[in-house]
This record gives sequence, C-alpha cells and structure tokens, in this order.
Amino acid sequence: MVKPIATTRSATGVPTGRLAVWWVIASEIVIFGGLLASYVMHRLGHPEWATYAAHTNPWAGGLNTLVLLTSSLTAVLAHNAAERGNGKRAANLLMLTCVGALTFLVVKSFEWYHEISEGFTITANGFWSFYYCAAGLHGIHVIAGAIIMLFVAADARKNKELQRVELIGIYWHFVDLVWIFLFPLLYIAK
Repeated sequence: MVKPIATTRSATGVPTGRLAVWWVIASEIVIFGGLLASYVMHRLGHPEWATYAAHTNPWAGGLNTLVLLTSSLTAVLAHNAAERGNGKRAANLLMLTCVGALTFLVVKSFEWYHEISEGFTITANGFWSFYYCAAGLHGIHVIAGAIIMLFVAADARKNKELQRVELIGIYWHFVDLVWIFLFPLLYIAK
C-alpha cells in the first residue's frame, strides 16, 4: 500500500505528522500559557486566594501527578516498542497509558465531588473559577489524548501506522507537562 504524499513529504526535514503535532502543541501553549499567566497575576493581586487554595487536596493532586508521570513512562516504552516494530507491545503499553488517564480522571472526579459538596463551586469566588477552568481544561485534554490513544493502539496492534505511537506520545508528554505547572500553582502555592 502506498502512503499518501502528506505523510511522506517534508520541506523541513521533519515528518509531516510530527510537525503537525508540534503545531498543535504550540497553539496549546498559547492557551495554557495565557490561562496560567492570568492565574498568577490574579493570585498575586489577591492574597486571600491562599485561604481558598488551602481547601484543595494536595494528596489527590500529588497522586494524580504520580499517575501522569507513570503514564508518560508507559508512553515512552510504547514508542520504544513501536520503533522496534513490536506493534502489539506498543498497543499494550498505550492501553496502560489510557489506564493512567482513566485513573487521573477518577481521582479528579472524587476530588471535585468532595470540593463541590463542601460548597467550593466554580461560582464561589475567583480562585475556584480559575481552579475549575484550568483543571477542567486539562481534564478535557486528558480525555482527548486517551481517546486518540485508543485509536492509535488499535492500529499499532495490527502493526499499522506505528509512527503514530510517537506522535500521541509527544502530545501526552505535553498534557503531563501542563499538569506539572498546574499542580504546584493550584495545590501547593499558599
């Protein structure tokens, strides 16, 4: 089977798929960068937010950090397996990465349930608005990454399109990196 020219040509020396992923990530950096910069500026102007931030659960945030970092490891191992032509192993490791995504979302759901039941809703004050918007936007990226990963894993299991394992891995590392910034800002900085 002949691959479409869009997957094989490259004016830059970088494969088209990889270049596309980096363009997506660049646009996401603008979105998250703006959100985080806005949060930091508001946080500096509102010292009372430290009182509200004290109600976040740093243990849940820490657990989710561990879960995402572990899922990044499985994504790296999946890429390594794909590079060796072992699509089945790559698919299995991507499925483990998806388990990490699901675990992250379950922990976040329990955390939000507890916070909302305590009255800390998105309309409670500015801190909680930023908290739910930033963590929610990140959660949407976790869901999107996991869904895409399932499709990539299905192809990888058949030893098809193994280069896509690297591409979803790059995206997944970005999702993890965003959380590395969110966790200290939302949970630890008092």
